[in-house]
Amino acid sequence: MNAAASPLLALGLALLAACATPPAPPVQQPEAASGLTAKPGWTFQRQAVAAANPLATEAGARILRAGGSAVDAAIAVQMVLTLVEPQSSGIGGGAFLLHHDGRRVQAFDGRETAPAGADERLFLNAQGQPLAFMDAVASGRSVGVPGALAMLALAHRQHGKLPWARLFEPAIALAEQGFAVSPRLHALLLAETALKKDPVATAYFYRPDGQPHPVGHALRNPELAHVLRQIAAVGPVALHEGPVARAIVNTVQRHPTGPGRLDLDDLQRYQPREREALCHDHTAAQRALRICGFPPPSSGALAVGQILGLLARTPQATAPLAQGLPSPDWLHSYAEASRLAFADRAQYVADPDFVAPPAGRWGSLLDTRYLDERARLIGPARRPDAPAGQPGGVQSGWASMPEQPEYGTSHISIVDAFGNALAMTTTIEAAFGSRLMVTTDPSRPGGFLLNNQLSDFSFSPRDALGRPIANRVEPGKRPRSSMSPTLVFDRASGELLMSAGSPGGALIIHYTAKLLHGTLQWGLSPQAAVDLPNFGTLGGPLLLEQGRFPAATVRALEQRGHTVQQGELTSGAQAIVRGRGVWLGGADPRREGIVAGD
Repeated sequence: MNAAASPLLALGLALLAACATPPAPPVQQPEAASGLTAKPGWTFQRQAVAAANPLATEAGARILRAGGSAVDAAIAVQMVLTLVEPQSSGIGGGAFLLHHDGRRVQAFDGRETAPAGADERLFLNAQGQPLAFMDAVASGRSVGVPGALAMLALAHRQHGKLPWARLFEPAIALAEQGFAVSPRLHALLLAETALKKDPVATAYFYRPDGQPHPVGHALRNPELAHVLRQIAAVGPVALHEGPVARAIVNTVQRHPTGPGRLDLDDLQRYQPREREALCHDHTAAQRALRICGFPPPSSGALAVGQILGLLARTPQATAPLAQGLPSPDWLHSYAEASRLAFADRAQYVADPDFVAPPAGRWGSLLDTRYLDERARLIGPARRPDAPAGQPGGVQSGWASMPEQPEYGTSHISIVDAFGNALAMTTTIEAAFGSRLMVTTDPSRPGGFLLNNQLSDFSFSPRDALGRPIANRVEPGKRPRSSMSPTLVFDRASGELLMSAGSPGGALIIHYTAKLLHGTLQWGLSPQAAVDLPNFGTLGGPLLLEQGRFPAATVRALEQRGHTVQQGELTSGAQAIVRGRGVWLGGADPRREGIVAGD
């Protein structure tokens, strides 16, 4: 059953035409924008799937209707996304999955790892200077060991209900029969240049005249169907050993300008991790909540928790929307809280198998006394600097990581009829990853794309004083991430209230924080919260979604010392929220996702 379309989105579309603020330089985006499409919001009685493409969402919903669990549905969704949203995620990438079975929250880590042959100079040139970012991305050296598939198999062993092979049937059928090229995939292919340097990808995605296949073209991928059949039959070993593994290694090592170091041993050794979820208490609209997110190597839960915690300590903690939009005062407080959170992120967060947490535990960054201390740094004007803090009073020996680009992902939220729920954010990093497509047989069209996840490491391993950066490249290490799959619970009863997350590179943190504050504090439906205009900062300019804020808001922020930069902030948030006896679903109007269920 569909709810009414969000009035906030209608207001935002009107402001696109009404605002008079001149355009600023474009904001660097994980994936290009492809327009706004109003979404109605959804309501379901028993179970629901929210994903970034209608074909993937429907595949997951069919698995639920067949008696599958949330994990079963997530596997089906991911396999279809590999086919129909290849620019964002797939079996050549990694993922974080947060799962609740009605009793406990588990964090399944399928993040890619650096090859054993990698070292901290991986992204330095012969002169010891960082490589140009896109030269590193579109190459073999950026490819980490894929982990999504092995992680999903681990989760399925614990929480699956249907046979593993059954979950691959929707993707295999679509790959063999063909799927209609979507407007978003077409738009991204039209804007892409580096992908055309890969002959396998070029033959698959583009016509002989160099133009991408048009919208609606039935695109078949028999090579992916072949690979998925092998994985369905024997599990992840089909990817990590044998012909597919050899094809991955050949593709990476034989790159003409930037060969990578990944080898067969790296693929065979890969192990997913099960970690302790990072949960913290939060109060919104006088309700005591428990928010659970993914621990390091993700920085998402820590940064989102800090932003919400710091904001709650300002006069704007309970400020309502002003005519349906965040006010300048609220945006200022939010931006200053974010700058402090991102300073800690740059200082401390990296793979916990390699880097110890500050004060001996990651929760120190969310402690009440620490947030109280940090909140006192937020004043009426923008601070000239936003220093990292010292949790527990312990001085850090790490250097702060310089800002560098991070790219896109895809998010899946699912609740099933058995009381299970999950939030899973999945990625090949940049749009089309490393721009390398794997095939085991060039006579079969298609294949799958490899990640460029290693470019999430700091290119510079040390600062000018020689101090190491926590998130530098090391053999076997997982790069820091911003992915923020989130589950929210009532603190008193333990009842699940929400599954949520978003793609968007480092801006994932802001898209997720906006969604949480919008639903939990402002009382919006998930659709209305997703529809709100995007905003955020990575420590520098204050970023606002182009044309979605009045000129008076921009002027007020500038008067407080902010440099405001407007652009198309292309989130892809998905959310499922408990209503009164129903589940409410929301999907981002900036992408193609929908919510389906019963």
